[in-house]
Amino acid sequence: MHQFIDGTYREGRGEEAKRIKPATGEVAETIRYAGTADVDDAVAAARRAYRGWSRATPGERSEAIHKLAAELQARAGQLAGLETAQTGKSIRMSTEFDVPGTVDNAAFFAGAARQLAGLAAGEYGAGGTSMIRREPVGVIGSIAPWNYPLQMAGWKILPAIAAGNTIVLKPSELTPGTSLLFAEAAQAAGIPDGVINIVTGTGRGIGEHLVTHPDVAMVSFTGSTAVGRRIMALAAATARRVHLELGGKAPFVVFDDADVEAAAHGAVAGAIINGGQDCTAATRAYIQAPLFTAFTTRVAELMEQVVVGDPADPDTDLGALISHGHRDKVAGFVDRARDAGASILAGGYAPGGDLAAGAFYRPTLITGAAQDAEIVRDEVFGPVLAALPFGSDDEGLALANDTAYGLAASAWTRNLDRSLRASAEIQAGCVWINDHIPIVSEMPHGGYKASGFGKDMSAYSLEEYTNIKHVMLGRDPGAHKQWQDTVFRHRG
Repeated sequence: MHQFIDGTYREGRGEEAKRIKPATGEVAETIRYAGTADVDDAVAAARRAYRGWSRATPGERSEAIHKLAAELQARAGQLAGLETAQTGKSIRMSTEFDVPGTVDNAAFFAGAARQLAGLAAGEYGAGGTSMIRREPVGVIGSIAPWNYPLQMAGWKILPAIAAGNTIVLKPSELTPGTSLLFAEAAQAAGIPDGVINIVTGTGRGIGEHLVTHPDVAMVSFTGSTAVGRRIMALAAATARRVHLELGGKAPFVVFDDADVEAAAHGAVAGAIINGGQDCTAATRAYIQAPLFTAFTTRVAELMEQVVVGDPADPDTDLGALISHGHRDKVAGFVDRARDAGASILAGGYAPGGDLAAGAFYRPTLITGAAQDAEIVRDEVFGPVLAALPFGSDDEGLALANDTAYGLAASAWTRNLDRSLRASAEIQAGCVWINDHIPIVSEMPHGGYKASGFGKDMSAYSLEEYTNIKHVMLGRDPGAHKQWQDTVFRHRG
């Protein structure tokens, strides 16, 4: 059963579909998707639960989320195994990144639930005392992608419920398993039924119904920019709040004083993390001309050493991509770049032999592409890095910003002034210096430009899920207030 509504697993009332194992091409299971009636039930359950959960004290919500963190930790092995099976990512990624990151996120928001403060009370105008109330928004409709299903469930659910909201989450129909286990863990932690609801189905099948549901107060979406624009248009019809974390095309800028070995290792790790299916992955490497050959040669050497194989094998570095169709899409980008005259220094093909049946693709390094080439402009979402040289510092930073996206970036240099300039001038929601990818629960994640708006993680994300209310308490007991003379003069 792939629907978790009001604390109960149930079969969906939509169409039936088969989920395929990315690593083998075999049928993993048959899923009965949710129908619109299931979405209605989930939203209704969230509305009922909202009254009690929104009135719980910050301490009560905090205690429940602390217990959720412990429940997730107790299920760590089960969560990691399922995350790898449904996505094709390596078991090391699931075990050492996805699960502990989600547990830590839960622990952070357990504390943050008690930090929902407003401005202190004070007299900012004559005759009245003002104060700020921070209140939950209501029922949140969230849609999460398939690349990090467990972490995305945490990023969507945790700040929402810490602030006192209830939620209906639609995970990707390709990867619903760990989102359902998350909800199950929440129930075991004592979070009331209906606070967290999971509906599994396609975007067109139920996603749009959730986004436009009259009882949904806010929509949160992570995914492609094209779909984000569609969701924003749908939400605009009712002027409801929208939080969007969209695509990326992260630049990786290497200045001529950088440590080449460190930058090369960072580029490989940053490009192939999660199969490159990460909107913050390193995708455009700009290398100052004196280091270009040394950098690309070393990156190619390291990419050839990457172990591609069975995701369940702890020795595997790079597992399968999410699906055979997606692997073919990634291969299409590389093939078109090759046909246009670019050089493939590493990878550029799907491995055969024992891996032929799975959705595997070798780490790929491309040089010789132009700045306006498709491989440089568009999001590939695979283990593919395009490297281009640059001359002056001005040119390198201009190339980094020459994109519609602005989610993440990195700069590599031993020079403090260059570090500060890059961090100030690169237009992205996150800029790493001499590293690429690390995230922490205390720091926000979100984009500039076509990468969306709003923040996940950190205390900043609570701004997305709360309303700010000004309350003024009149302290003048008289019938006449002096300011009223501006509107009509008191003549009594």
